Amino acid sequence: MNPFYYLLAIFACLILATTCSLADPPPKDAFPSADQLPSIKDLPDPLVFRDGSKVQSAQDWPRRRDELKALIQFYEYGHLPPAPGNIKATEIGSQALAEIGATEKRLKLEMGPNQQLTVHLDLTVPNGAGPFPAIICGDLCWGKIKPEIVAAIVKRGYILAEFDRTDLANDKKNVPYALNLAYPEYDPSALTAWAWGFHRVVDYLQTQPNVDKSHIAATGHSRGGKAVLWAGATDERIALTNPNNSGCGGAGCYRYQAEKSEDIAAITKNFPFWFVPRFQEFIGRVDRLPFDQHSVKSLVAPRALLSTEALGDLWANPSGTQRTHLAAKQIYDFLGAPDKIAIYFREGKHEHNADDWNVLLDFADKMFFNKAVERKFDNLAFPVAAAR
Repeated sequence: MNPFYYLLAIFACLILATTCSLADPPPKDAFPSADQLPSIKDLPDPLVFRDGSKVQSAQDWPRRRDELKALIQFYEYGHLPPAPGNIKATEIGSQALAEIGATEKRLKLEMGPNQQLTVHLDLTVPNGAGPFPAIICGDLCWGKIKPEIVAAIVKRGYILAEFDRTDLANDKKNVPYALNLAYPEYDPSALTAWAWGFHRVVDYLQTQPNVDKSHIAATGHSRGGKAVLWAGATDERIALTNPNNSGCGGAGCYRYQAEKSEDIAAITKNFPFWFVPRFQEFIGRVDRLPFDQHSVKSLVAPRALLSTEALGDLWANPSGTQRTHLAAKQIYDFLGAPDKIAIYFREGKHEHNADDWNVLLDFADKMFFNKAVERKFDNLAFPVAAAR
């Protein structure tokens, strides 16, 4: 190559890298305050633009999706920092799991400005060349997934990727967390920091030859389920999103609260850092919120979405979750993907158990590989008339 053009190419790459790393910071006053917003008693229609016009076709949806994403970032979760583009992976340990035909690898991912952010990632990979579909779970902070569940995942031919979301945002009040320190011009809540972590694990998996890159699923439980719903809503590389028992701030509903279920007042009192501070403006006036959690679910469309719920988990508002499911399903129907959204209720309490994982694996097999499964994914648990 001519040395002049070689230097010119290097210069262009440097400009591009600088431009990509200096994304515009989020607007501080993009939308009105809560008291200036109109009252909307029922669930807002995701198929109506902010100017009042209707979404006419599937071709209009990306523009409306961008509107919703901007609203939700501003009022609820805060803004996602840009992708760092500099992930460095270091293997810090591995072991053969001969009894299940897999290998476990422990990795450290370093990234961000001056690579100051670190995320710990454990991979369990079936033996063989692949490529294998993958399931990401961000709940490593609570301990590793039970061995019998891991064995079931591997037996189905899936990679399991477990990472510690609290590496990016510790789960404590009034304590600065890593993502904010790395990107001070952004305003991510803890839920957004955790969602950003899912995206970075996807970044890494996309570089691995043994990963089926078009078949990546993500799941999480409780607050991890809230984070995974937001992660799936904001990263179109996640082909299947599965919040489990995610409740208020996740797959639940703000406008329709069952008795004993968590509401905005309770969640922002106990966990204010899960949301941006302005979200507290909607305490006692949820009708002013220009969206509800069905809108977050709609951002996933037309990619696959599965909500797994426990009927005994009243704090997570399972009946409200059915409402948001039915409302979001209207978007999936509109986009010609009615079978891509599912909900599954089981008996029991607030946990992420083997039954939940088997439901996810069945749905993933159906969505990813069109496998016939006996399980039904539309088992509504509450009267439909009360759920609309």
